Amino acid sequence: MNGKILKILEFERIQEQLAALAITKPAHDLAQNLKPNSDYDQVQKSLKQTLALTNMLRLKGQLPLTDFNSVEESTKRLKVKANLNAEELGNILLVLTLANEVNHYVQDLEEKMDLGPVEAILNQLDVPLTLFNELKKAFDFDGTVLDSASSELARLRHDMRSNELEIKAKMESYVRTSAKYLSEAIVTIRDDRYVIPVKQEYRGKFGGIVHDQSASGQTLFVEPEAVLNLNNRQQNLLAQERQEIRRILKNLSALAREEIEPLNQISDSLTKLDFIQAKAKLAKQMKATEPKLSDNQSISLLKARHPLIDPEKVVANDIYLGNDFDTMLITGPNTGGKTITLKTAGLLQLMAQSGLFIPAQEGSKVGVFNEIFADIGDEQSIEQSLSTFSSHINDIVEIMKRAQGDTLVLIDEIGAGTDPEEGASLAISILDYLQSRNSKIMVTTHYPELKLYGYNRPRTTNASMEFDLKSLSPTYRLQIGIPGHSNAFAIARRLGMREDVVKSAEQLMDDTDSDINKMIEQLNFQTKKATEAKTKLESSLARSRQLEKKLQDALDWYNQRVQKQLEFAQERANEVVAKKRKKADQIIKQLEEQQKNGALIKQNKIIDAKGELNSLEKEANNLANNKVLQREKRRHHVNVGDQVKVLSYGQTGVVTKKLTEHNYEVQMGIVKVKVTDRDIERIDSSNQGQKAAKKVRATSAVRRSNAHSELDLRGERYDDAMTDLDRYIDSVLLAGLDTVTIIHGIGTGAIRKGVWDYLRSSRHVKAFNYAPANEGGNGATIVRLK
Repeated sequence: MNGKILKILEFERIQEQLAALAITKPAHDLAQNLKPNSDYDQVQKSLKQTLALTNMLRLKGQLPLTDFNSVEESTKRLKVKANLNAEELGNILLVLTLANEVNHYVQDLEEKMDLGPVEAILNQLDVPLTLFNELKKAFDFDGTVLDSASSELARLRHDMRSNELEIKAKMESYVRTSAKYLSEAIVTIRDDRYVIPVKQEYRGKFGGIVHDQSASGQTLFVEPEAVLNLNNRQQNLLAQERQEIRRILKNLSALAREEIEPLNQISDSLTKLDFIQAKAKLAKQMKATEPKLSDNQSISLLKARHPLIDPEKVVANDIYLGNDFDTMLITGPNTGGKTITLKTAGLLQLMAQSGLFIPAQEGSKVGVFNEIFADIGDEQSIEQSLSTFSSHINDIVEIMKRAQGDTLVLIDEIGAGTDPEEGASLAISILDYLQSRNSKIMVTTHYPELKLYGYNRPRTTNASMEFDLKSLSPTYRLQIGIPGHSNAFAIARRLGMREDVVKSAEQLMDDTDSDINKMIEQLNFQTKKATEAKTKLESSLARSRQLEKKLQDALDWYNQRVQKQLEFAQERANEVVAKKRKKADQIIKQLEEQQKNGALIKQNKIIDAKGELNSLEKEANNLANNKVLQREKRRHHVNVGDQVKVLSYGQTGVVTKKLTEHNYEVQMGIVKVKVTDRDIERIDSSNQGQKAAKKVRATSAVRRSNAHSELDLRGERYDDAMTDLDRYIDSVLLAGLDTVTIIHGIGTGAIRKGVWDYLRSSRHVKAFNYAPANEGGNGATIVRLK
């Protein structure tokens, strides 16, 4: 993408806004150097990455990042066998720590959103643990070497602190006992050694070494002889400490040298994540949306806003190009918004090709152009010099040389700056040539001849900026399909010009211009009516879609409740059978034991008992499966051509198509709907006389249980309370309630304990706990059911 277009459309201001939202310096640098991409796949990838980070911000907030320096310079030094300093190793520790934190951040996001677009970046955050643990033990992020870096360093620093305390104690002793010999009662440092400020006349009082003197010569900074050895020892320990730190740096540099590639990858990945996150933040700041990419360089910008204009003042416009027409000619008054419309289309296109979301309504589309050319300057002056026209033509000549089918051309006031008749003819020829190159073109003009051009040329349309005659001001709204006109006569009338003068001027216009203006007025009127009708239809369509969604949600809820009741009936039947079988097995075991003890019990009685038990189990299965499930299956199972009743609509229809195993298409009159087998009931033609009875049964089948969301057990006996609790849980499960309240009171605590024991053992209970203080506290229990 040529650099001139970035300057003309002020893309650097977008770069600045993006850079300000980056956390790290490397990402800030990336933002400052962001350029649009002309590769379709790369643009698509960048937009999906921005979408992924937008979803991350929405679901979990900002990435756990802080500013760091790129490790690139450090790894270059490692490659040439150089050792890193403490600050560089501290920065590497920070980078590895951030990588660990980002890994923890995304752990639980994999199930909530699609991480695919950034998965390759996240996969490079694999931290080398050995290096990380050694650095963490040795450094702070600012490069401070910790005592824990080695046992030898810890020992040396311990000795240094002890020795320093001894030095300070002796020096402070001098300050206390010999203050009259000192210029000031303080201990200070010269040449890294502790000294005291001694008056010149008492130079020999303390012995030792003079390290410095004051400007006047009246004060000497003396290291007393009594602390010479201690200071010497301190210097020796300091030298040993420096040597030990050099050894530590060398060893850790060698360890980091083995991880050069992973370190570069981790630093690069963190930078990319911060950079993409900055894009997501910019999208939120601009209230921007993800643009879709067209495969034919067509543009469809819905309610597009220029991102550099005050959001409170900017006017949103729909801008189309490349589907029904490839060339748009925009006319209208000066300062009416023509130039801004060009810039909006161009700048949003640059943003999209840079992987940025655009300030436009969701569903907007952009192309992927190899080049975008623009000739946009300040054409608002009354007089235009030859040099301005020459510059204008030079730019257009360069555009004509490079224009192709994958090029977007934006020209402001095409052909302006010369004789109107010649300028219009030249503009028409330029447009014809650019159209022959299959470029997408948006131009602004004042020439009336180009308004006819917009009607006469194929794949070309007129557009104009609306002007409010009542307020005599532009509305900055783009009207596609309608050319604009100067409105000079209307404005003159509104400002009080004599009517005879205005009429005389109108008569002086040639017939062609008069016809064009009448045509424009008619088109404006028709467009206004069409826009009003479109707005009403869109509003009605939105309401219809909302109603459809509510109906579908209600149908889904009903199907879920039916399925849940059937499953619960099966579970309860199985539980009953299991209890009966357990009890029967106990009886049989007792009979067998009695037989072993000599009681006369015939073996056939035992066999008969087991047979009856199996019969009971079979009967229970038939109850759950045949009487309920099979009946439901027969009622809802239909074939193409069957007459059915759609329960959610209460209407009858005919099955026209089987879509899936459980989904059908049903025609009700002129309307076709998609329904599930749970929402339809086959109508048997032989039972038409029993429709009323079926209607009653259908109504009762879908009526919800009257189970309450609260059970009060206060004042009941323990056994009665437990029985009521068991029945109550069954009823609320059948009713489909998710949360209920059990009021057991406080009292002796027996019923409360019984309730909690029951809830712990129930497979249908998801969670339970005491109610809030304002809802009963320890006297009630809130139960959440599965």
